[in-house]
Amino acid sequence: MTSISHILHLGFHRLSRLWKTLVLAALAFVVVLPSAYAQKRKVMNRPYIDQRQLHYGFFAGVHLQDIELVNNGFVDENGNNWYADAPNYEPGFSVGVLAEYRLNNNFSLRVIPSMHFGSKDVKFINHLNAETEIQNVKSTYISLPVDLKIAGERFNNYRPYAVVGVNPMYDLTVKKQKNLLLNRFDCYLEAGFGCDFYGPFFKFIPEIKFAYGLSNIINKKRNDLTNPDQLIFTNSIDKGKSKMIIITFYFE
Repeated sequence: MTSISHILHLGFHRLSRLWKTLVLAALAFVVVLPSAYAQKRKVMNRPYIDQRQLHYGFFAGVHLQDIELVNNGFVDENGNNWYADAPNYEPGFSVGVLAEYRLNNNFSLRVIPSMHFGSKDVKFINHLNAETEIQNVKSTYISLPVDLKIAGERFNNYRPYAVVGVNPMYDLTVKKQKNLLLNRFDCYLEAGFGCDFYGPFFKFIPEIKFAYGLSNIINKKRNDLTNPDQLIFTNSIDKGKSKMIIITFYFE
């Protein structure tokens, strides 16, 4: 039991260090890239587009979903001891629209109404007899990220940037009477980076963001269950935190 707690503590510590590394890497990307590619100046496409107070666009992309589960070692009267894990990031599809408000030359505020369609697999293993069960958790999220965009200086027809923000999400497809029941609402902290590429007619903007849920999404009030034997799966988990990696392609 002590070793499991120690492993979980190390995992959380490593995750915190990973987030710090990602933020530093994003800032370095914004600051260093223009000087690293100091090339001959070229004709600038759409040179005044960033001077607009308000920008609009849309995006399509992919994402990877995961859930970080904390098991508590619960054992029922028959000796069953279930351990739950989400072994893999599962891919999904994302779409949305973008509104960006210019604060000054380097800072902008972005609001991005979005929908994310995907799923994640949760695997249960009974330590008593090695029995396994897998629950596929499908999700349709509607979200409203609010991000601060920190942009570097434009060079020729590209401009790198970093983003940080919050992302409230609501799941439309939570299903009851399953081994686990997840809460519909969660709020994520997110950070990432991307680059504006200026074409003759529009901006093309690839971006990657890392999002980590703040709340425990495991619903412990299982009044929905008709089979009381399923309650052991909920009792075996203390909490669960959602994680996402979101890769998007904006057109503005």
